[in-house]
Amino acid sequence: MFLDDFHTPVEGRIRISAQQASLFAKRIAGDYNPIHDPDARRFCVPGDLLFALVLARYGLAQRMSFRFLSMVGDGTLLSFREDDDGKIRIVDETGKCCLEVERSGEITHDEAVVEAFTRCYVAFSGKNFPHYLKPLMEDKQVMFNPRRPLVIYDSMGFSLDRLDAPLPGLKLTDSSMEVIGKRADALLDFRIQAGGEPIGRGSKKLVVSGLCDYDADAMEAIVTEFYRLKAAFEG
Repeated sequence: MFLDDFHTPVEGRIRISAQQASLFAKRIAGDYNPIHDPDARRFCVPGDLLFALVLARYGLAQRMSFRFLSMVGDGTLLSFREDDDGKIRIVDETGKCCLEVERSGEITHDEAVVEAFTRCYVAFSGKNFPHYLKPLMEDKQVMFNPRRPLVIYDSMGFSLDRLDAPLPGLKLTDSSMEVIGKRADALLDFRIQAGGEPIGRGSKKLVVSGLCDYDADAMEAIVTEFYRLKAAFEG
């Protein structure tokens, strides 16, 4: 299973170390958000890793929505459960819900299909910054604090017309940002396609916190550092 390197089973639950989470972010998602660095002061497990683990355990449904309710830290013990209300939840050892999932329609547990969809979505999601967020922040003339960049996964959802596509891909179709005081909500809409034909659609919401005025030089330095880290990891 391609997720085996990124979590550790512990008596019916799982634990994700900071090193495992960081490796997933870089190797699978191409995500160099400093919040996923093992030594980050506000380290958190990538939401996309939790997303991937849900699909691996419960399958891919035609319609799914994910709400990320709290951040997961280094080594937190996590339980996966399907409750009486039909929702899937990931909860920590204190009982706090970290992720809530709703689903409907047909479900496939075909490992090849589930992995292909997981990989294509996570690769798309890993482009949040700088590919999608930088143009939005520049347009609104705001940005995160360059010393403490904080971009949080809020929610995402998708709907598929079919579940048998062997090599799906995602393409951004629209993006917008609403500034609310010192934070901004970014909405990214995407199309899911296979063989050049559309097979579904979806959207995701991100929250950018600690906003300040846009500084082109500071942003350029952040982008340069992103690509330096990427080259160093891939090299």
